[in-house]
Amino acid sequence: MTVIDRPKITFDRQDLTDHQLLQLYRALKRPRMIEEKMLKLLRQGKVSKWFAGIGQEAISVGAACALHEEDTIFTMHRNLGVFTSRQIPLERLFAQWQGKAAGFTQGRDRSFHFGAPEFHIVGMISHLGPQLSFACGTGLAYNMKGERKVALAFTGEGGTSQGEFHEALNLAAVWQLPVIFLIENNGYGLSTPTHEQYRCKDLADRAEGYGMESEIVDGNNILDVYRAVKKHADSIRESPRPVLLECKTFRMHGHEEASGTKYVPKELIEAWALKDPIRNYEQFLLNEGILTGDLQGEVESGISTEINLALEQAEQMPPVEADPGKEQMDIFRPFNFIEAVPSTRSREIRLIDAIKEGLDLAMERHPDLVLMGQDIAEYGGVFKITEGLHEKYGAARVRNTPLCESAVLGAALGLSLEGYKSMVEMQFADFVTCGFNQIINNIAKLNYRWGGAADIVIRMPSGGGVGAGPFHSQTNEAWFFHTPGIKIAYPSNPYDAKGLLLTAFEDSNPVMFFEHKGLYRNFSAEVPEGYYNIPFGKAKVVRAGKDATIITYGMGVRWALEFAAGREEDIEIIDLRTLVPLDYDTIHDSVAKTNRVLILHEDTLTGGIGGELAAWISEHHFTYLDAPVIRCGSMDTPVPFAHQLETQFMAKSRLEQQFQKLISY
Repeated sequence: MTVIDRPKITFDRQDLTDHQLLQLYRALKRPRMIEEKMLKLLRQGKVSKWFAGIGQEAISVGAACALHEEDTIFTMHRNLGVFTSRQIPLERLFAQWQGKAAGFTQGRDRSFHFGAPEFHIVGMISHLGPQLSFACGTGLAYNMKGERKVALAFTGEGGTSQGEFHEALNLAAVWQLPVIFLIENNGYGLSTPTHEQYRCKDLADRAEGYGMESEIVDGNNILDVYRAVKKHADSIRESPRPVLLECKTFRMHGHEEASGTKYVPKELIEAWALKDPIRNYEQFLLNEGILTGDLQGEVESGISTEINLALEQAEQMPPVEADPGKEQMDIFRPFNFIEAVPSTRSREIRLIDAIKEGLDLAMERHPDLVLMGQDIAEYGGVFKITEGLHEKYGAARVRNTPLCESAVLGAALGLSLEGYKSMVEMQFADFVTCGFNQIINNIAKLNYRWGGAADIVIRMPSGGGVGAGPFHSQTNEAWFFHTPGIKIAYPSNPYDAKGLLLTAFEDSNPVMFFEHKGLYRNFSAEVPEGYYNIPFGKAKVVRAGKDATIITYGMGVRWALEFAAGREEDIEIIDLRTLVPLDYDTIHDSVAKTNRVLILHEDTLTGGIGGELAAWISEHHFTYLDAPVIRCGSMDTPVPFAHQLETQFMAKSRLEQQFQKLISY
């Protein structure tokens, strides 16, 4: 390469040795040469999609090389340089991109949508923002363990418009978490330029609002990126806190290869081409006499040989075999339930007391369990369920959170990555919508996608009947019933509430734990003292009968028992207790015995769980039925405030009518 007098970027080696400078050079060349090969394979149809990071390599490589190997990095589309700098075997990366079984997701997800915990890398999901909160949880784990580590999370300038960006930075600042948030500002969010994305001059300016440090870095200068990340990481290890870095760069290809770059002015591409991070650094090394033409050729030849060998190995790997059993099995992590026998000593307590006891016992049993939620610490939560736990277990394990449900759920996931258990309390089940993306697209899918742990219990105070109106009265279990990867418990009484909650904490899978607010203080029962558990997927026949079956859960069990008392018909009542997994055996036995079924739930009728159960019974046990399966749910409206309207809304008001349809058919 010809030596030029005026490099487009100014490099300052400072105290870096020739060896270090050449290491950075090799680290820069690897992702560029791999991407150039991938683009050829894309045109040949051997990979399905590619998000090119050409022109941005200095950010990924500089950041990864500046951190310690045990620091966790949360990546985005264009961070191939992180993976190659962490020395992930290329044949596994190629297998991942080809959808092979040897890939990190076994063909279940594509490109960089995966985690490689052994390399301390966690890839993105397509929703962009959630990995920022994920990094917060990992940073929290580092603080709790007293480890001098750093989490680094990438995002693009477009991703900074998402609410998760604000939530994650705010949470990290409030809790002083050792997280570097790194914005790759490449000028375009797909085709939308930055002036249509935000109004501030620099995104780094936003840090001031969170009370954190920030720095703007030339993202095409490998030495500037390396030095900035290393400087802040070293400081954070000594004094944990978050930092925001904005790396200015440019994307030389389309958002993904098929989208092209027609929306980019030609002169802009030409100007940024002169700032190519590799050509400029290469020229600097040649000018300094650190790199020679022969050595340059050796580096390129060695990387090319490595790529071709890895591709050959990947090509020889077998394709994914479609196995329905394996797909179903990998939705959840294995859980071996071991029964803890209840004590013979018991006392009568309310459901709210049973949950409180369960939390206390779980905190004793699992020293790695962290409770998080709004007002749950000194205040004890709006329902006073966590009262006293903050004093007993300390502020590190019983944590008040800002009003940022999504970030807290993401942080819970980050804690799981580091071996912690967590409980997140939704102040009201209705507020879970603010964290819907984290639950549905991150938490629920993590084990299926790449074997990631989501050891999280989400407590859901739910249900109406107390005149709380549309935003504090929903029972929204059906939203999650439809999503593979989440277990759902919905107890109807204090005994089950305590036992199921303790099982939820034993299980390393995500559990949505519904607690009906109307049962908190209005219903008491005998509950064993001490620790015991109840298996998920085992319903309970709370009333035996022969004329008809009512299948229900939660508050519906109380309604059904009141309804059945003193009636002429002999009604069997099944309390499902858990909705995922469902106890189909108990349902089968009852249908075969009574031949008539009514499904009762407080949730609205349309799209409720009753529809799925009715369909399953009709499909599998039609020959047992003497009448159509009848559903009884609440009205298909929001939950109203006024007592008369709420009473009319509730499924209970139609139970007699629907039961008569069943029994008189």
